[in-house]
Amino acid sequence: MANVLVPLAEGFEELEAITVIDLLRRAGFNVITAGLDDKPVRASRQNVVIPDTSIDKVLNQQFDLIVLPGGLPGADNLRDNESIQLLIKQQHQQHKKIAAICAAPKALAAAGILQGKKITCYPGALNQTDCSDFSVSENAIEIDDNVITSRGPGTAMDFALTLIEQLGNRQLRDTIEAQLVR
Repeated sequence: MANVLVPLAEGFEELEAITVIDLLRRAGFNVITAGLDDKPVRASRQNVVIPDTSIDKVLNQQFDLIVLPGGLPGADNLRDNESIQLLIKQQHQQHKKIAAICAAPKALAAAGILQGKKITCYPGALNQTDCSDFSVSENAIEIDDNVITSRGPGTAMDFALTLIEQLGNRQLRDTIEAQLVR
């Protein structure tokens, strides 16, 4: 069973985080949510979520996938957190999957792991300076080697299903998607 980390920073986008967590758990993956500290996390629409643990308690664990939800200021908080940056760099060095949606690719850019990659993100989330060594598309989802990105709340369901397929296979994705009655 794949191990997945979903860091939750103050101001995260609810649709992006909860959709990913829910669907990956439905698929049977071990999903751990981690706050940037030991407190409940207030999301962008003021919903309060209690993470499973804190990020410092999982720094030495191995993950098959790390998924960064977007939202503001959530994505900025992920970008500016030293522990998150360390995890992103370690995950990349181990050539394991890293996913980010909406504004969260800015945390990937800050970690310096996007060189030569093609990504997607929320329009305007990255400025031209951020994008000097990678390209940004307007596609709903981009997969470039071990980096998986998506545009925003409206793409969260397809993003989560893509992550299921990337961690499992097409049959598992189809099974979960059929249960959703789409």
